[in-house]
Amino acid sequence: MIRIGNKCISSTMLFMIIALVFIATMAIASIMNSNDTEETLMDAIPQDSLQWIPTEDDIKYQDSMWTIIKQTQNEVDTIKKSIDHILYKLERIEYKDGTWDSIRVPIHSDEEVMWITGDGDTIWE
Repeated sequence: MIRIGNKCISSTMLFMIIALVFIATMAIASIMNSNDTEETLMDAIPQDSLQWIPTEDDIKYQDSMWTIIKQTQNEVDTIKKSIDHILYKLERIEYKDGTWDSIRVPIHSDEEVMWITGDGDTIWE
């Protein structure tokens, strides 16, 4: 603790006073410096008579290009969603009873692939 007259100042209070003085100095410096930068910026920008100023046709062309880009982006998003849906369908296996699974392999029963002739012989298809 530091004693100044009848007051005692702790280290945290001393730190806060130093921080307050530092912040106040920075604020005052930025206010004084802001007036100078506006004037120097105006001087730094050359006033050229050859500067391109877009015409109404140029603006329409740029707008049409933006519309084309936006439409293409929407179409790509739609295609991506469709591909994701197709991949989801390909990854899962559907069965005749309406169930589906992504792990099981469909097993065909023997009745579906064989038949018995009148002689009792089994013929596999």
